[in-house]
Amino acid sequence: MTALSDEQRAVVDAPTGPLSVIACAGSGKTRTAVHRLVEMRRRLGKQRGRVALLSFSNVAVDTFRDNYRHLAQTLPATSGRDRVDIDTLDAFITTHVIRPHAHRTMGAQQTAYLVAGSEPFLAGFTFMTPQRFPLSITKMRVGFRNGDFHFFHNVHSQSVDLSSAAALNLIARLGRTGAYTHDLGRYWCHRALREQPAILRALVRRYPHVLIDESQDIGPCHQAILDLLADAGMEISLIGDPNQGIYEFSGADGRFLTEYGNRAGVRSFSLTKNYRSVPAILSLANQLSNRNDTHDRDAPDTVHGAFFASYRTNDRNHLIETFEATVAAAGLDPGRCAILCRAAKLTNELSGADTPVGRGLVKEFALASILRDKRRDYKRSFEVLARCVVSLLDDPAENLLAELLSPARYSEMRLLRRRLWQFVRDPVTGLPPSTLLADTEWLPLLLDRVRQLLAALQADFGLAPVDRLGNKLTRRDLPHASLVAADDLGTQRNTRIRVDTVHKAKGESLDAVLYMATREHIEAMLDGVATEVGRIGYVAATRARNLFWLGVPMSAFPALRQRLLDAGFREVGTA
Repeated sequence: MTALSDEQRAVVDAPTGPLSVIACAGSGKTRTAVHRLVEMRRRLGKQRGRVALLSFSNVAVDTFRDNYRHLAQTLPATSGRDRVDIDTLDAFITTHVIRPHAHRTMGAQQTAYLVAGSEPFLAGFTFMTPQRFPLSITKMRVGFRNGDFHFFHNVHSQSVDLSSAAALNLIARLGRTGAYTHDLGRYWCHRALREQPAILRALVRRYPHVLIDESQDIGPCHQAILDLLADAGMEISLIGDPNQGIYEFSGADGRFLTEYGNRAGVRSFSLTKNYRSVPAILSLANQLSNRNDTHDRDAPDTVHGAFFASYRTNDRNHLIETFEATVAAAGLDPGRCAILCRAAKLTNELSGADTPVGRGLVKEFALASILRDKRRDYKRSFEVLARCVVSLLDDPAENLLAELLSPARYSEMRLLRRRLWQFVRDPVTGLPPSTLLADTEWLPLLLDRVRQLLAALQADFGLAPVDRLGNKLTRRDLPHASLVAADDLGTQRNTRIRVDTVHKAKGESLDAVLYMATREHIEAMLDGVATEVGRIGYVAATRARNLFWLGVPMSAFPALRQRLLDAGFREVGTA
């Protein structure tokens, strides 16, 4: 696809003002949003106001930035092409409200900072559940209904309300330290905008136009903030797909996007052509979502379409190996394929990240080694390693871990972050390889190298280590065996096709997808997109460009086979 389609051009060229764009999967939402951003910047010309394009993931933000950088070359030099901001919605409110202004509302004497959850001082901030069980404030969730905030925690996917008076008292105590969690950041942002109206007016003047991609992910607290901005005069445009609303557990069910087009002054548009998937996969997607979207791609000569195959719970590897062989035979790039799961538990089982041994910090270091060596997940390995290192520092700054894990917001941590990344990536001088004998080879090397790392951090950054490191890193529960067998590292599954959750893959375009599902997941998917689990199945299917496989438990196969055939699936191994 080179030129904009008629539907995309209608969105890009729409009159200035708030828009609601309902788009199907693979319809070029990113392309459309960036072209609209360029057009809005062109119309503003020499005006000092800025335009923001916001989303919900750093991957999406990076894609937007690259595309805008290319397209902005078409703008005249006098158009203020640099007066745009592309970021996540949370980063936007953090940059413009929370960090510079929220501390006044919080009653803090320092700039507000995000906590990661493992900071020692948080032990003094717990709330009591209705069952009189103490939980960390990091487990407190914040919602917004009937014009006010409410507080709850989740138990087995069910929300349990908390006493507002007790929650507000605890939140105020934490706020006076300057600390906030992700949920509480939205709470403090809303309060700061409401209680400091000059900040609200200034933000609207600075950003008269804001576009939000993946708007089905907007939850009640984000909506409350956006409503404040819209009521103050900000023109907000939403683009997204309600059928991809898979964050209902946090209140983001796509309703805000669905109903936004009914507001006075909001123009509604649709994107109904899928440029990603082959016709067979689009036909399945239409069946699941009760839509009638059209395809742009023709069927390729190689194997393609939507298939289902059975697996035994105690032998999932056989299905995975068959899927990998099919990907290879179709000439698809394994690096652009994925094995997706509904929950992190199964993801960890398939990737081997659920088997670390040892106790305490040793178990965490072992997990970091396994994530790096077996799953090739360097990002999560770094996150685990960073938590371990901060735990081994004597009186670290309360927000040190959060700063290490937020590179976009804390550029001053770049050198320290680089040092930790070097330790993670280098099995020769850094984090020892997981193929060593855990108790007699891996742990002694870990102790020696962690001591060297901590000494270097003290010398270069003034970060003092704790005393008696050996007491923190014991050999208890470590086996006389490797953390990961060498032949396990050599399998195609661990080195070529990644294993991930559907949530992590949302927004991606993949050549082939294997969705490992349970009977409950499959039935919900076949029932349509009315439930979150059904929408998760829809998202898994619509990530695939050429090939979508559904893994069906052997025990459920007889009951589900005909329903799958009726939905448009083909059975693996049949003509």
